[in-house]
Amino acid sequence: MAREAPYLEVADDLRRRIERGEWLPGARLPSRARLAVEYDVGRNVTQRAVDLLIIEELLVGRAGSGTFVREPRERRRLVRSVGRDVNAAMLAGTDIIELGRSSISLARSKVAPAPADIARRLRVAEGDLCMRTRYEFLADRRTAQLGMSWEPVAVTGGSSVHMPEMGQLQGLSVVERMRIIGVTVESAKETLRPGRANRLEAARLSLNPGDLVTHIERTFYDSDGRPVETADFTVPDVRYEIVYEIGTPQD
Repeated sequence: MAREAPYLEVADDLRRRIERGEWLPGARLPSRARLAVEYDVGRNVTQRAVDLLIIEELLVGRAGSGTFVREPRERRRLVRSVGRDVNAAMLAGTDIIELGRSSISLARSKVAPAPADIARRLRVAEGDLCMRTRYEFLADRRTAQLGMSWEPVAVTGGSSVHMPEMGQLQGLSVVERMRIIGVTVESAKETLRPGRANRLEAARLSLNPGDLVTHIERTFYDSDGRPVETADFTVPDVRYEIVYEIGTPQD
């Protein structure tokens, strides 16, 4: 009988060793160079073997850190409330509700010109200045969601809420911050799109490039129908299912 390709033999043996518990979930595997010496094969053989186990989702590669045994997956709920209380639940900006203990976010804000797609969503001219804020939402000490928010400087510039995550107003929702400057947010629109993690998203979310993610596009509108904030969120599909709470109209 024809012998299996060398990388398949190495992959089979690595798989057996993991199943026997030689490397536990979360454990780092030896480098590809060390595995090549151990199996007396070329480094390209161990590279292909490890890549196969990554595709099979038995291993996960982390840029700059190495290759690890993938931990058991628990797909948890990311709850987004819609309609229960338009000024509290739907618009509060609490994008993560059931992501585990001690959910927090890291934010970095700077003024930046609106690119074409953001200008269209905010109904401003391309290049108009906006406050751009990058978010990393954490749950159980791991990045659970990425976000980027844009607010027109024409709406918030020079006010006490100009920097979304700075000073005494840190942590307030978009709705609460807008209310402080006399802007009433009355509606929101969200669009969900499936996608694949690019290399940057994969590195920040501890995924493999190409893993499934959900992209959420959200825009808040004031009482005149003017967009006052738009944001994009990236959620790892393998770890979170998105659930919407939709209230019923009350007489």
